Amino acid sequence: MTNRRDFLRLAAIGAGSMLVAPRIVFANVATDRRFVFIIQRGAADGLNIVVPYADPAYAQLRGKLAIDAADAIKLDGTFALHPSLTNMGSLYTSQQALFVHAVASPYRERSHFDGQNVLETGGLSPYQIKDGWLNRLVTLLPKSADKAIAFAPTIPAALRGSAEVTSYAPSNLPEAPDDLLLRVAQLYDKDQQFHPVWSAAMEARGFFKDLETRQNPATAGKTAAEALVRADGPRIAMIETSGWDTHSGQDNRLANQLKALDSMIAALRDGLGDIWAQTTVLVATEFGRTAAANGTGGTDHGTATTALVLGGAVKGGRILTDWPGLSPNALYENRDLKPTMDLDALITAIAAETFGLDTEHTMKTLFPGRPIDRSLHGLIIT
Repeated sequence: MTNRRDFLRLAAIGAGSMLVAPRIVFANVATDRRFVFIIQRGAADGLNIVVPYADPAYAQLRGKLAIDAADAIKLDGTFALHPSLTNMGSLYTSQQALFVHAVASPYRERSHFDGQNVLETGGLSPYQIKDGWLNRLVTLLPKSADKAIAFAPTIPAALRGSAEVTSYAPSNLPEAPDDLLLRVAQLYDKDQQFHPVWSAAMEARGFFKDLETRQNPATAGKTAAEALVRADGPRIAMIETSGWDTHSGQDNRLANQLKALDSMIAALRDGLGDIWAQTTVLVATEFGRTAAANGTGGTDHGTATTALVLGGAVKGGRILTDWPGLSPNALYENRDLKPTMDLDALITAIAAETFGLDTEHTMKTLFPGRPIDRSLHGLIIT
């Protein structure tokens, strides 16, 4: 028997291409707040994103990969921002950016697949939990008329779960003529099962028909904003980015990655307009990279890294960290930045404050069995 999810997928294919960026996921809930989760797949190098230029071991460990403090965007007397992140630097100055350093999920191995699974599901170990923390967050919020909708070939693990998600993938089939769509609508007009789901498919098709399909990061930010800004649009988005695995040639590769991310954030901010003041954006990765550069102009898989919290709703202009230092005896397993802050607790704090939820209940739902960090409060304007 065809279920609602399968039918909507077939309806979308029959109706022509869904013109949306294929790696953006939206979820609709009844709230005026917006929450955007941007995942950096591949283990982003937090030490060269938020640079600890004043740590005496940094330049020695990084060698030619060390970011020159004279070129970086100074944040305070210890940390600076990678020079590619000019828009984020402006957000920091306007107190709309909060940077969290030496942060990590509970995962302590160095497999991309396992690390991403722990990050997205909120488990203590890979594949311990089947659904995702972002899906569970949706279940804590007032329901709206629409469920979560994933415009991607597959639904990311963070949004899998009991909150219904329908997946659409762009199709190469020609656009269906309006006459055909009208005839199908008439066919299902009296059908109690298929009429409402066909109507939902056509509504979604019209909602996103004019959005462009491009891989350009700025366009992804614009696409997300065009959906989130609508009065009847979604309130939660997830954007997948990849290419952060910089084992070699890191200088140019990371600079380009960060420039693209910076452009995406700027496009999202500009597209949201006044709604930006009600928006929280979390940027996180599965784990960091080694403190020392390797022999091929890159870095290898590490542990702790940086998380970025951005948006008009953020109480920014500061850096949160219990900085462990980069001296040999301070490194985790003699090679990585030591984790001193819990990513799960950070996500819980910003999600709870963004949506006005009870912190303890949010932690139990999103990250069962994990402790609350009581110091993480007052991060979001409530």
